[in-house]
Amino acid sequence: MKINLEIDERIDDLEYKGLKIIQNKNWFCFGIDSVLLSDYAKEIKNNSTVLDLGTGTGIISILLSKKINAKKIIGIEIQKEVAKMAEKSVKLNELKNVEILNEDIKNLKKIFEKNSIDAIVTNPPYIEKNNGFKSENKNKLISRHEIKCNIENLIEISSSLLKDKGEFYMVHRPDRLIDIIYYLRKNKIEPKKIKFVYSNKNKECNLILIKAVKNAGKFLKIEKPLYVYDNDGQYTEEILKIYNKNKE
Repeated sequence: MKINLEIDERIDDLEYKGLKIIQNKNWFCFGIDSVLLSDYAKEIKNNSTVLDLGTGTGIISILLSKKINAKKIIGIEIQKEVAKMAEKSVKLNELKNVEILNEDIKNLKKIFEKNSIDAIVTNPPYIEKNNGFKSENKNKLISRHEIKCNIENLIEISSSLLKDKGEFYMVHRPDRLIDIIYYLRKNKIEPKKIKFVYSNKNKECNLILIKAVKNAGKFLKIEKPLYVYDNDGQYTEEILKIYNKNKE
């Protein structure tokens, strides 16, 4: 399908089942955290309605479209220009079950019925508001910093929208783990498993992947850690598998 690109936009090959994505080099481009979350959430049940909160380029929604058998995946993005770019990526890939909605997450209760969503995935802004961001452009600010929403907003809204036993998947930084667990418990979304992600075995944890379930019982599983690079600085076998590649 022919897609008209704006200045500074490019098409990147995701090297996964023929998927491609449009990105703007001056805006926030997706990283490995979104790829890891899309793989972590691949156990979402068949025929689910899924919300991707803060979809950005649409990377998680696009990857999930080929990783799960969803009824509908709706990516929510507050930035109009970014949402428009994500929409073009959906059209480029001819994805019939993915939709991009240009909307503020705080308005979702007026758009979707309470207790109507099967699963929610989110790679939210990591950095707390007013924490050293003056030099960044507007698009990167909103993507990286809690300007338009924060952890509490995301989890409270997710709790309202999720069905009973609905699933919640998040990638975030480990320094925010206490906040995340506090707000999950406060909003009756029980943490069920956590995976700690490290650059390599000699580095500190730099990402966490969390699965939680609304109104579930109290039992938390700490999964085996995930290492991105081996001792030679190459992707580990687990990362290569996630990227659908094999070592030669």
